[in-house]
Amino acid sequence: MVSSLYHRAALCAIAGCIVTAGPVRAQDTAAAEAPKEGLQEIVVTAQKRSENIQSVPIAVTAVTGEAIENLKAVDLKGLQGTIPNLQINNFTNTPNSAVFTIRGIGVVEPDPFAGNTVSIVQDGVPQYFSMGALLDLFDVDRVEVLRGPQGTLFGANTTGGVVNVMTRQPTGTFGVRGEATYGNWGRMDIKVAVDAPLIDGILAGKISAMHTQRDGFYTNIVDGSDMGSRNVTVLRAYLRYTPTDDVDVTLSGEYGRSRNGAPVIVNGSTGPGYAIFVPAGTMTTGQVLPMYASPCASDTAPCRAPSKYYSARDFGPDLSNMDNYRATLTANVSNTALGDITAITGYKSFHLEEFTDNDAVVGLGIDTFRGTRGWQFSQELRTAADLTDAIKFQAGGFYMKTHYDHFNSVRLEAFAPGLRQNLPQDQDNWSGSLFAQTYVDLTDQLRVQAGIRYTHETTEMVAGTDNYFNPNGIGLYCPHEGSCGDVLLGGFRARGKQSWDNVGWKLGIDYKITPETLIYASWARGFKSGGFVGRLGQASDIGPFNPEKVDTFEAGVKTDLLDRRLRLNLAGFYTNYRDMQVAQNYILPDGTTIGTSIFNAAKAEIKGFELEATALPVDGLTLTGSLAYLDAKYKTFDFLDPSGAVVDLSGRPLQNSPKWSASAGATYETAVGGGKARANVLYTYTDTKLLQGLQGQPLVRIQPTHFVNATLGWSPDDGRWTLEAWVRNLANNHYVEAVTNNPGLFNQVSYTSPREYGVTFKFDL
Repeated sequence: MVSSLYHRAALCAIAGCIVTAGPVRAQDTAAAEAPKEGLQEIVVTAQKRSENIQSVPIAVTAVTGEAIENLKAVDLKGLQGTIPNLQINNFTNTPNSAVFTIRGIGVVEPDPFAGNTVSIVQDGVPQYFSMGALLDLFDVDRVEVLRGPQGTLFGANTTGGVVNVMTRQPTGTFGVRGEATYGNWGRMDIKVAVDAPLIDGILAGKISAMHTQRDGFYTNIVDGSDMGSRNVTVLRAYLRYTPTDDVDVTLSGEYGRSRNGAPVIVNGSTGPGYAIFVPAGTMTTGQVLPMYASPCASDTAPCRAPSKYYSARDFGPDLSNMDNYRATLTANVSNTALGDITAITGYKSFHLEEFTDNDAVVGLGIDTFRGTRGWQFSQELRTAADLTDAIKFQAGGFYMKTHYDHFNSVRLEAFAPGLRQNLPQDQDNWSGSLFAQTYVDLTDQLRVQAGIRYTHETTEMVAGTDNYFNPNGIGLYCPHEGSCGDVLLGGFRARGKQSWDNVGWKLGIDYKITPETLIYASWARGFKSGGFVGRLGQASDIGPFNPEKVDTFEAGVKTDLLDRRLRLNLAGFYTNYRDMQVAQNYILPDGTTIGTSIFNAAKAEIKGFELEATALPVDGLTLTGSLAYLDAKYKTFDFLDPSGAVVDLSGRPLQNSPKWSASAGATYETAVGGGKARANVLYTYTDTKLLQGLQGQPLVRIQPTHFVNATLGWSPDDGRWTLEAWVRNLANNHYVEAVTNNPGLFNQVSYTSPREYGVTFKFDL
């Protein structure tokens, strides 16, 4: 008894120091209800086998389905700020394209040709395209975030890490669970999942569905309507076949339908020195509200979000439509002569159409219609076996083929009335790889691991530019590649085909000091494949650009203390980043900027640490927190400035790499009125950063952000239903989310969401 009281007192002192310091974890990996004897064990598949997260010798965070529900997150972007050194964003003018950055490694480019450095994986299938990669989070079992290169087990384009989304699989027992949400901004969510045993013990089925909608946060000064509305429906179906204890086959299909409002841009031009600038207060015929004030006061200061969001769209449809189709077949066969065999077959296709009023002012400017179709097919086959009691082994192969065709139809009224430009892209890619990883127990406490992966990849691209002119002097809205009645002035096509081969590896060692404390160290080499540029100003812009390589050295400790009432995980890392692929304006000898290309132009050095903590100081109270530090800077980088000058950016920070990020959360449960009340509060902090800017000029720097979310709920003792009241961004902080600087033309700005609040009713029958 005395020992237990001493442990709790010590824990309260430690947890108090962590929480009051501000830098701690947001939403627990173990936010699920913990038993009184300590924190719950969390099982993850971060190394493609089921393991206790505290035994996995890498920096991995697992966010449970319950934690996601507490966040009221509808897609992966809702996790922003809750996971150390992970940044999740989208672009100012293409919100369907995701920007994932882990430990300073990410791709800030909306078109598919640039590839990814963070792999988004759903139920074992990598999502090749950044378009549609902000997966909808409903009926999710957990999200695992693996930080650092994961090329040995997950392949190319994982130099930053992996976001592994696992949906809830069929249980084989009849059950119905769901929820309904109503909130401000016209938000309405309906979610339901039905499990059914089709043949008892042999065949199980499941159907789940989600619909979410809300109004936009912006007001259109042209007609007073809202802008940026959301309307998404997702359907999933599963069949799980288990004829014996050693055979488990699951077929799943998914359809996602988005009918959102057009992407919203705010004009951030700072004065008449920009080609597209309209003074605040200006009114034109048919305009119901005056021109809003620019959020950017000058080119020498960061932009600031106003208390009310305004924009303008005076041409084209209010359109951002996307259709996603996915199918996955997963087969697990255990105890064969070759070990436990897993085969995962995946297919996905999508179609995206969206219109953007890029200049966001009333009158002639620049508008873009984007159309993209793409598909991917992948096949993974692997085996896991215990060669001896001390040696565990995994080996397999992976194949993926992808295709997309994409075009921008851009009206360039600001330059010449009647001018329109088409920028088509058509790319095919295939890759194949072989991999192996082994774990050897040298003693009961000491383990070493070694992994290797060989990858071959081939990419073929056709891209170009076509210029059209309308003799009537008004550029035409054209929702397809080709002429819409205007005159083709000329254009070009460029073609390229290239193959690359790479060998990546990982070496690691870990040691269990005690059964509850693991220390580890590793060296991993990963690469991001090469490619071709798709958005061209001239034929030579196409490239190719070559692969970039990353070496990361990581060391960490994972420990459960005080009878498993305190969990501390700490990781430190150093990364050498070489042959970085960097998009730059292409300059002709006469100083004329005519396009963009990607060059392997930079090296970078990245170092930092991540601390995560979870504590149970008393029964019913869970404290969580995280603190992350990131020093990500260019080591060498001669940047080709739009003016034609070469600027030395060595020592400047990488994009989307805040130096500090932190979070703190608390959940308290107690018996109230024949049931259980539950309160949860979460605070997240992200330091200043660059997003869509390389040189670090003040205009494009994103301010530090502070957000607080809270939930209060009650459920009866039988737990069959729960009623919750919730709020996101409790303090109603208004922030700039992204800024794109187009020197001499206009600046594009977007904002974070204002306060959202509502009520949610859940049931589980």
